[in-house]
Amino acid sequence: MSNRILWIVMGVISIIAGIFALANPFSASLAAEQLAGWGFLIVGILDLIAAFRSDERSKIWAILLGISFILLGIMLIARPLQGVVALTVVVATLFLISGAFKVVWSFQLRGTGAFWMVLLSGLLSLLLAFMIFANFPASAISILGILLAVELISSGVSMIALSSVIADSYRRN
Repeated sequence: MSNRILWIVMGVISIIAGIFALANPFSASLAAEQLAGWGFLIVGILDLIAAFRSDERSKIWAILLGISFILLGIMLIARPLQGVVALTVVVATLFLISGAFKVVWSFQLRGTGAFWMVLLSGLLSLLLAFMIFANFPASAISILGILLAVELISSGVSMIALSSVIADSYRRN
Protein backbone atom coordinates (compact mmCIF):
# COMPACT_ATOMS: atom_id res chain seq x y z
CA MET A 1 0.00 0.00 0.00
CA SER A 2 1.46 3.37 -0.97
CA ASN A 3 1.83 6.23 1.50
CA ARG A 4 -0.75 8.23 -0.42
CA ILE A 5 -3.38 5.52 -0.02
CA LEU A 6 -2.48 5.12 3.66
CA TRP A 7 -3.02 8.86 4.25
CA ILE A 8 -6.36 8.71 2.43
CA VAL A 9 -7.50 5.68 4.47
CA MET A 10 -6.47 7.40 7.74
CA GLY A 11 -8.30 10.55 6.64
CA VAL A 12 -11.49 8.68 5.76
CA ILE A 13 -11.43 6.77 9.07
CA SER A 14 -10.92 10.04 10.95
CA ILE A 15 -13.83 11.68 9.11
CA ILE A 16 -16.10 8.68 9.80
CA ALA A 17 -15.11 8.73 13.50
CA GLY A 18 -15.86 12.46 13.56
CA ILE A 19 -19.30 11.88 12.06
CA PHE A 20 -20.03 9.21 14.70
CA ALA A 21 -18.87 11.62 17.43
CA LEU A 22 -21.10 14.34 15.97
CA ALA A 23 -24.04 11.93 15.88
CA ASN A 24 -23.69 11.21 19.61
CA PRO A 25 -21.75 14.06 21.26
CA PHE A 26 -22.56 12.90 24.81
CA SER A 27 -20.92 9.49 24.26
CA ALA A 28 -18.00 11.19 22.54
CA SER A 29 -17.67 13.58 25.51
CA LEU A 30 -17.55 10.64 27.91
CA ALA A 31 -15.02 8.86 25.72
CA ALA A 32 -12.81 11.97 25.56
CA GLU A 33 -13.07 12.40 29.34
CA GLN A 34 -12.13 8.77 29.98
CA LEU A 35 -9.24 9.00 27.54
CA ALA A 36 -7.99 12.07 29.40
CA GLY A 37 -8.36 10.25 32.73
CA TRP A 38 -6.36 7.24 31.57
CA GLY A 39 -3.80 9.54 29.98
CA PHE A 40 -3.27 11.44 33.24
CA LEU A 41 -3.04 8.17 35.19
CA ILE A 42 -0.43 6.66 32.84
CA VAL A 43 1.61 9.87 32.71
CA GLY A 44 1.51 10.10 36.50
CA ILE A 45 2.76 6.53 36.92
CA LEU A 46 5.55 7.09 34.38
CA ASP A 47 6.44 10.38 36.10
CA LEU A 48 6.76 8.59 39.44
CA ILE A 49 8.94 5.88 37.93
CA ALA A 50 11.19 8.51 36.36
CA ALA A 51 11.30 10.50 39.60
CA PHE A 52 12.40 7.53 41.69
CA ARG A 53 15.09 6.66 39.16
CA SER A 54 16.40 10.22 39.16
CA ASP A 55 19.14 11.66 41.35
CA GLU A 56 18.11 15.28 40.82
CA ARG A 57 17.47 17.76 43.62
CA SER A 58 13.99 18.47 42.27
CA LYS A 59 12.97 14.86 42.82
CA ILE A 60 10.32 15.82 45.38
CA TRP A 61 8.58 18.09 42.84
CA ALA A 62 8.57 15.33 40.22
CA ILE A 63 7.08 12.93 42.78
CA LEU A 64 4.39 15.46 43.76
CA LEU A 65 3.58 16.09 40.11
CA GLY A 66 3.32 12.36 39.43
CA ILE A 67 1.00 11.88 42.40
CA SER A 68 -1.12 14.83 41.24
CA PHE A 69 -1.47 13.33 37.76
CA ILE A 70 -2.37 9.94 39.22
CA LEU A 71 -5.03 11.45 41.51
CA LEU A 72 -6.47 13.51 38.64
CA GLY A 73 -6.58 10.43 36.43
CA ILE A 74 -8.29 8.34 39.10
CA MET A 75 -10.84 11.07 39.75
CA LEU A 76 -11.67 11.40 36.05
CA ILE A 77 -11.97 7.63 35.61
CA ALA A 78 -14.06 7.13 38.76
CA ARG A 79 -16.46 10.04 38.18
CA PRO A 80 -16.91 10.52 34.44
CA LEU A 81 -19.87 12.93 34.57
CA GLN A 82 -18.14 15.24 37.02
CA GLY A 83 -15.01 14.92 34.89
CA VAL A 84 -16.92 16.02 31.79
CA VAL A 85 -18.17 19.09 33.66
CA ALA A 86 -14.67 19.91 34.95
CA LEU A 87 -13.06 19.45 31.53
CA THR A 88 -15.75 21.64 29.96
CA VAL A 89 -14.88 24.45 32.37
CA VAL A 90 -11.18 24.01 31.53
CA VAL A 91 -11.88 24.08 27.77
CA ALA A 92 -14.11 27.17 28.04
CA THR A 93 -11.49 28.92 30.18
CA LEU A 94 -8.76 28.08 27.67
CA PHE A 95 -10.94 29.45 24.85
CA LEU A 96 -11.50 32.63 26.86
CA ILE A 97 -7.82 33.16 27.66
CA SER A 98 -6.54 32.27 24.17
CA GLY A 99 -9.21 34.43 22.57
CA ALA A 100 -8.26 37.45 24.67
CA PHE A 101 -4.57 36.95 23.90
CA LYS A 102 -5.22 36.59 20.16
CA VAL A 103 -7.34 39.76 20.06
CA VAL A 104 -4.64 41.75 21.86
CA TRP A 105 -1.93 40.18 19.68
CA SER A 106 -3.84 40.97 16.49
CA PHE A 107 -3.59 44.71 17.17
CA GLN A 108 0.18 44.35 17.31
CA LEU A 109 -0.05 42.83 13.83
CA ARG A 110 -2.05 45.71 12.38
CA GLY A 111 -0.93 46.47 8.86
CA THR A 112 0.13 42.89 8.17
CA GLY A 113 -1.73 40.16 6.34
CA ALA A 114 -2.18 38.25 9.59
CA PHE A 115 -4.15 40.99 11.39
CA TRP A 116 -7.65 39.97 10.32
CA MET A 117 -7.09 36.22 10.61
CA VAL A 118 -5.68 36.48 14.15
CA LEU A 119 -8.40 38.95 15.17
CA LEU A 120 -11.17 36.72 13.79
CA SER A 121 -9.62 33.65 15.42
CA GLY A 122 -9.52 35.46 18.76
CA LEU A 123 -13.10 36.69 18.44
CA LEU A 124 -14.25 33.17 17.53
CA SER A 125 -12.47 31.75 20.60
CA LEU A 126 -14.15 34.37 22.80
CA LEU A 127 -17.54 33.64 21.24
CA LEU A 128 -17.12 29.91 21.87
CA ALA A 129 -16.13 30.55 25.49
CA PHE A 130 -19.15 32.78 26.06
CA MET A 131 -21.47 30.25 24.40
CA ILE A 132 -20.17 27.44 26.61
CA PHE A 133 -20.39 29.50 29.82
CA ALA A 134 -23.81 30.95 28.92
CA ASN A 135 -25.31 27.49 28.54
CA PHE A 136 -23.39 25.87 31.41
CA PRO A 137 -23.84 23.17 32.81
CA ALA A 138 -26.03 21.94 29.92
CA SER A 139 -23.19 22.60 27.48
CA ALA A 140 -21.02 20.12 29.38
CA ILE A 141 -23.12 17.24 28.08
CA SER A 142 -22.09 17.72 24.48
CA ILE A 143 -19.36 20.31 23.94
CA LEU A 144 -16.37 18.00 24.38
CA GLY A 145 -17.89 15.50 21.96
CA ILE A 146 -18.64 18.21 19.41
CA LEU A 147 -15.09 19.58 19.69
CA LEU A 148 -13.72 16.05 19.30
CA ALA A 149 -15.91 15.54 16.22
CA VAL A 150 -14.74 18.80 14.64
CA GLU A 151 -11.11 17.88 15.34
CA LEU A 152 -11.50 14.39 13.85
CA ILE A 153 -13.25 15.70 10.73
CA SER A 154 -10.76 18.54 10.16
CA SER A 155 -7.83 16.17 10.73
CA GLY A 156 -9.32 13.69 8.28
CA VAL A 157 -9.75 16.37 5.63
CA SER A 158 -6.17 17.56 6.16
CA MET A 159 -4.85 13.98 5.92
CA ILE A 160 -6.62 13.52 2.59
CA ALA A 161 -5.22 16.87 1.39
CA LEU A 162 -1.75 15.83 2.53
CA SER A 163 -2.02 12.59 0.56
CA SER A 164 -1.71 14.49 -2.71
CA VAL A 165 1.22 16.56 -1.43
CA ILE A 166 3.01 13.41 -0.30
CA ALA A 167 2.37 11.75 -3.66
CA ASP A 168 3.75 14.83 -5.47
CA SER A 169 6.88 14.92 -3.31
CA TYR A 170 7.61 11.25 -4.05
CA ARG A 171 7.19 11.81 -7.78
CA ARG A 172 9.73 14.64 -7.70
CA ASN A 173 12.33 12.52 -5.92
